[in-house]
Amino acid sequence: MSWFESLILGLVQGLTEFLPVSSSAHLRLTAAFAGWKDPGAAFTAITQIGTETAVLIYFRKDIARIVSAWFRSLTNKAMRSDHDAQMGWLVIIGSIPIGVLGVTLKDQIEGPFRDLRITATTLIVMGIILGVADRLAARDETGGKHRAARERKSLKDLSVKDGLIYGVCQAMALVPGVSRSGATISGGLLMGYTREAAARYSFLLAIPAVLASGAFELKDASEGGHVSWGPTVFATIIAFLVGYAVIAWFMKFITTKSFMPFVYYRILLGILIIVLVSAGALSPHAAESAG
Repeated sequence: MSWFESLILGLVQGLTEFLPVSSSAHLRLTAAFAGWKDPGAAFTAITQIGTETAVLIYFRKDIARIVSAWFRSLTNKAMRSDHDAQMGWLVIIGSIPIGVLGVTLKDQIEGPFRDLRITATTLIVMGIILGVADRLAARDETGGKHRAARERKSLKDLSVKDGLIYGVCQAMALVPGVSRSGATISGGLLMGYTREAAARYSFLLAIPAVLASGAFELKDASEGGHVSWGPTVFATIIAFLVGYAVIAWFMKFITTKSFMPFVYYRILLGILIIVLVSAGALSPHAAESAG
């Protein structure tokens, strides 16, 4: 991998990790359209450490409060009813599905799941699901001619059941094209949470999964020696800087705006890929040689 490739892929990772459009799909598509080798699952996992570091810094006060309350709750029974302590447990519980499936389906994730036809399909299907979830949220927020607005749930209403459902939604993002934030935010909206609550828990829930995945891939890469470390570290730094800016923008955007622009983008991109593959202009296995 060249330094220029790492720059572009780092920018793509930072721009798309937190938006509901699938960063893994965009990394793969960028390489395919540019005629580069597939950056591979290891590159994706390692650069995600950069974007997840941006989450740690942006939500540092929330995270410090949750971690402190959770540790205190281990020895102080009175703290176990504290919302922050409960959030710590809910993040752990919600991380179980992706941890189990990530290890179980590792070979599929790095192989068959990277077929561009699967990516195109998941882009479209999850785009439609996100659109439906967004419309339902908008209807509750604004009401209508014959119905009053309905208050949606906040993170204080998060239960173990909802946490597990969030976790299952996050696990779906193991397939390129689904999008971690897109799946978890859609799940949250369908369960009746506000846009801000769904996005905030989505970002917090991703921390253990992404850091564990990155550490796992770092171990494999160190032992196997199949990663270009200089360009990969450079891409990770770029992803961190861009990712932080995107988080700040996105959290402001969702308080007043709809997710529909992302829905239209996902569907159009999925259709474009299907057309190109069907016409023979793009191989469904393009850029897979380094996968």
